[in-house]
Amino acid sequence: MVREFKLPDVGEGVAEGELVSWLVEEGDTVSEDQPVAEVETDKALVEVPSPVNGTVRELHWEEGEMVPVGDLFITYDVEGEESEAPSTEEPTASEDEQASEPPGVDSPEEAQADADGEPAGDAGATGAETGEVEPPEDRVFAPPRVRRLAREEGIDLSTLEGSGPGGRITAADVEPAAGGSDASSESAEAETTPEESASDAGADSSSDTADTAAADTGTAGAQTTQATATPARVESADRDRTLAAPATRKLAEDEGVDIDAVPTDEERDGEAYVTPEAVREYAEAQQRAQEADTEAVSAGEPVGAKGTEFAEGERERREPFKGVRKTIADAMVESKYSAPHVTHHDEVDVTELVEARERLKPRAEEQGISLTYMPFIMKAVTAALKEFPEMNAVIDEDNEEIVYRDYYNIGIATATDVGLMVPVLEDADRKGLLQLSSEMNELVTKARERSISPDELRGSTFTITNVGGIGGEYATPIINYPEAGILAVGEIKRKPRVVTDENGAESIEPRSVMTLSLSFDHRLIDGAVGAQFTNELMEYLENPELLLLE
Repeated sequence: MVREFKLPDVGEGVAEGELVSWLVEEGDTVSEDQPVAEVETDKALVEVPSPVNGTVRELHWEEGEMVPVGDLFITYDVEGEESEAPSTEEPTASEDEQASEPPGVDSPEEAQADADGEPAGDAGATGAETGEVEPPEDRVFAPPRVRRLAREEGIDLSTLEGSGPGGRITAADVEPAAGGSDASSESAEAETTPEESASDAGADSSSDTADTAAADTGTAGAQTTQATATPARVESADRDRTLAAPATRKLAEDEGVDIDAVPTDEERDGEAYVTPEAVREYAEAQQRAQEADTEAVSAGEPVGAKGTEFAEGERERREPFKGVRKTIADAMVESKYSAPHVTHHDEVDVTELVEARERLKPRAEEQGISLTYMPFIMKAVTAALKEFPEMNAVIDEDNEEIVYRDYYNIGIATATDVGLMVPVLEDADRKGLLQLSSEMNELVTKARERSISPDELRGSTFTITNVGGIGGEYATPIINYPEAGILAVGEIKRKPRVVTDENGAESIEPRSVMTLSLSFDHRLIDGAVGAQFTNELMEYLENPELLLLE
């Protein structure tokens, strides 16, 4: 029986989501609750689970397309029922595509036979208790950023063991393997170059001396450059839609190639049609161009963005303004145009805080926790929020009311490769320093790996952003609307300060000083209240032992 599955609301009231990647192919056997696709909505990358046990009959969208909630997403053949037999009067599109596959590429029948022998995934991938059904060996769980890193480094993700939640592969898993893969990719290319006799010796020696291959990469690359002409860059296509067989799409994914960018002269039904040969040729050309850039860098030649981002003679480049960046932009505009911002600046002597952290760091490390200054700042902020509840309040504009909140959920502004995200630590006032540190580290990692859930990005009552992490001191942070305030903390620096001793004598001493920038909604917070809140915060940071009372 055919079962149609429409895209559900994967966020909270979202209207559409961008299809980032399919985790299954047509013909795959799936289990209920098994992730079948990654969809980006709002600021989160969400895995869409299968609603049934069955076989994937048809995938109705291409990766990168915006899918409206409620539109047909996937069609399944429910397990136990026969699929409708295709008409025998003329070949189907899939049969035409299969006919174009070269020897060695799985046909749909072979893929189905493989799926019957080994089920393609199980509910255990999402934490459910199941039998001993294993996911397919080629199924790799990794966020797009990590997949891109692996492609750039030429690393097969299926050979790595993930250290993230649920076996998810992280950037930390890919980076250690990057050195070794450089040498192996050089050897692989050497076997396919026209100068095969000259390259074979280099390939043999690199395989015999695997331990030193990574160190010799630059030298070997320079020799290859002398032996062959500098490869010309292949002009990429720029299509919105491409026809290709599922096996061809899988090949493109394995090669790290955008199938819409593969040049082709073939067409089917008026649409561009890409064959496996075209994918391989394009991938090899891209690989040669990347290696040429790497060799140029090793030789000290400038290789800038112009070569990789702009075509020759091109002066401008356009890309869609959508996804996470568009969501961030909308939020920033709403905040600046809705809440009149005022920013109050000050600096605080945190010498005692620095000493306290140094004393506590070894204890935290014994429990496997990296203790930063942020947990201390969060505790100080929640203590100050209790003294000045206006800073933890929100304006309900629809009902024209001020809502005071007796719970303290602290958002931590986090820079990721796709833009700003704000993971939320709930009930910060009820947690100790180590628990705050552990939970914060986990949430920040998930945000940067794009594995964070929408629920973990909602519900904050006050936000902290650390501009000192990249060397800044002062800022004018934009409020995470509809919150009433946001605190930016600057870099801790050693500065000369006038210190008064017990007898009232003054002296100049080097002290550890941190800068504070507090932006607040002037509709709700008066300037005096903002300054008083900052003074209360400074008292806790100057005297960290007061946090023991919280």
